[in-house]
Amino acid sequence: MGQENFKEMRKAMVVSQLRTTEVSDPRVIAAMSHVAREDFVPAANRAIAYADRGVKIGDGRALNSPLATGRLINVAEPRKEDDVLLIGAATGYTAALLSQLAGNVVALEQSSKLATLAAKNLSALDNVTVEKGPHAEGVPAHAPYSLIIIDGEVEQVPDLLSAQLADGGRIVAAVVDGGIARLALGRKAGDIVGYQYFADCGGCALPGFEKAKGFHF
Repeated sequence: MGQENFKEMRKAMVVSQLRTTEVSDPRVIAAMSHVAREDFVPAANRAIAYADRGVKIGDGRALNSPLATGRLINVAEPRKEDDVLLIGAATGYTAALLSQLAGNVVALEQSSKLATLAAKNLSALDNVTVEKGPHAEGVPAHAPYSLIIIDGEVEQVPDLLSAQLADGGRIVAAVVDGGIARLALGRKAGDIVGYQYFADCGGCALPGFEKAKGFHF
């Protein structure tokens, strides 16, 4: 499939998936119009890179749909002065978007295979660093962050991540409650993070944030 085809698919994604929903920030739309999402999916799945659903990327993982990614970043409102921690680097697509919107981006990935791939895909960007390690532990060495984005559905946001957020900073995630993922924006004041919940937000599960299962007779 030629580059012109992908450009048309990218335009269609912006028109039909982003502009018709809550993705309203022109900077987010511009970044998603520019970054070639097809470069961040396996060759066998490039034809569906812009489909309104998750795309399998190997190691049991999937890349969030463009809409889910767009809504997450739109709510986060990344700024050039932000130091961002991205949890779930995957193949590097969301980090590539954030590189155009924020000052510095630390992208954490717990899959060795995906971390290596993300580092390769993002090697040309001088404001993105890929780190390998457990998602739920974050990257305290680079803390504090003014913005933390968890790129996938999670059952909980651990205190360990909130502790790496600067006072006044934001944290964004799709938190699953009762089987439904809701977009959540947290703001930190002192040692407390208060959350505002938005509409339901579909996405792909991100490992490492599972709640402990209770014992039942």
